[in-house]
Amino acid sequence: MPVSTETSRSAEPAPALKVPFFRPSITEAEVEEVVACLRSGWLTTGPRTKQFETMFAEMVRGRHAIALNSCTAALHLAVEALHLQAGQGVLVPTMTFAATAEVVRYLGAVPVLVDCDPVTGNVDFADARRKVEQLRRGELPAALDRDLPIVGFMPVHVGGLMLDLPQMEAFAREQNIWVVEDAAHAFPAAWRNGPDAPWRWCGENTSHVACYSFYANKTITTGEGGMAVTDDDELAERMRIMSLHGLSKDAWGRYSGGGTWDYRIVAPGFKYNLTDVAAALGIQQLHRAESMRVRREELALQMIDALADVEELELPPVVANRIHAWHLFPIRLRLERLRINRHEMMEELRTRGVATSVHWRPLHLHTYYEQTFGWLPEQLPQATAAWQRLISLPLFPEMRPDEVEHVVRVVRDTLRAFRRGA
Repeated sequence: MPVSTETSRSAEPAPALKVPFFRPSITEAEVEEVVACLRSGWLTTGPRTKQFETMFAEMVRGRHAIALNSCTAALHLAVEALHLQAGQGVLVPTMTFAATAEVVRYLGAVPVLVDCDPVTGNVDFADARRKVEQLRRGELPAALDRDLPIVGFMPVHVGGLMLDLPQMEAFAREQNIWVVEDAAHAFPAAWRNGPDAPWRWCGENTSHVACYSFYANKTITTGEGGMAVTDDDELAERMRIMSLHGLSKDAWGRYSGGGTWDYRIVAPGFKYNLTDVAAALGIQQLHRAESMRVRREELALQMIDALADVEELELPPVVANRIHAWHLFPIRLRLERLRINRHEMMEELRTRGVATSVHWRPLHLHTYYEQTFGWLPEQLPQATAAWQRLISLPLFPEMRPDEVEHVVRVVRDTLRAFRRGA
């Protein structure tokens, strides 16, 4: 039985230092760019959005980049452009945020949930194959028709650690399905096949479409925002049209000096465009994207080194053939060695001035997917077990040395205090 910690909490003074889970890195350059945009008279999608798209495409070595108001919008536009239809199935990791699966439901299609790798948290390709076979044998929840055609795959690079690209590509060829990467955490991130091989950046023709997030706590931010990257001309054109009401011309094209007011509605589209105000912030963030990634990596390696001897936890893996974006720093508790559970551990850290989060409660353990499709915990055992042990610690470029030291000390002291036998 976990011990009560209420007495110890109430007896302790308020922490002298409080470390937030995240603090955005905004410099005067970002402020000046946004102010210049406000003064320019062009606030919605226009020249700065186009500049942001061009810069981003160059950085990930992609052919087309479409700036949008969220990664969710990018995912939605991607599956719509790929002609996802109601009654079709898409393989989706259960270990992901709501958006990855919900865009499948937007179109009336069915997300078929796949378990995670127990070390990285990324999708388990062996289980993906197993889920396809189980579906055909009628061994998945009854709500999933055994004749459900699997047409796509939406893997996630969890925390910014890219999954194995050759495995992903081989699996897609084997199943004859399209791939849309949820790369919300994976900018800038890369993979290579050995120490002498060239790096392949996430978005460098790694899938049909790669979708990124610029939410406030991501590796770069536009406040709210996202990007869809593709090498396919037709997909790019469809996503661009559908991002703004299905209009044949965007606002910049209609109202800039050389444009014309007229346009045609060619499809019933959406309102997903990114504004120039947001893009102004993104342009300056892109200039610092690699330096911020390097700083996150330095901090992550410092914490790994400082916590390496703590037997009550498992640390995030460092993989030699990856450039890790380090959006997250997830640890896993070895609960069999502790007298508290994950929730109680997070409460202890909070009272000691360390904010944390969990990435994530797996989809199959959410009410909608339980009730709508009938998923059971034992059908996705790795994710079911892993999420009960997961805690994401603070990691952001502006972390000060005293904040890093405080996080490490509090984690060590708390685990020592609640070690079994202590």
